[in-house]
Amino acid sequence: MKKTIHTVAAATFAAILPLSAATAQTNAIQGEVRKIDEAAGKVTLKHGPIKNLGMDVGMTMTFRVKEPAMLKGMQVGDKVEFEAEQAASGYTVTKMQKSN
Repeated sequence: MKKTIHTVAAATFAAILPLSAATAQTNAIQGEVRKIDEAAGKVTLKHGPIKNLGMDVGMTMTFRVKEPAMLKGMQVGDKVEFEAEQAASGYTVTKMQKSN
């Protein structure tokens, strides 16, 4: 009985793991840095749709950044891949990295 439970639990975990990885990938948004305000911890990005925020079309908008260190090394014109969420302080970039 115990072995069956462990087998079922392992199979369930193995099935869920790829789904969570796929979900994380679908939250990535392509964008381009238009303006950086390190002092205020903000970045202006031209981006495509952001489904998790209910934005069905791309636009240019300013976001707060969760960690100001994300802005280090970024320059206007850089292509980025990022994730964003709606926080109490407004739309916030939670992850951001340069893309090709």
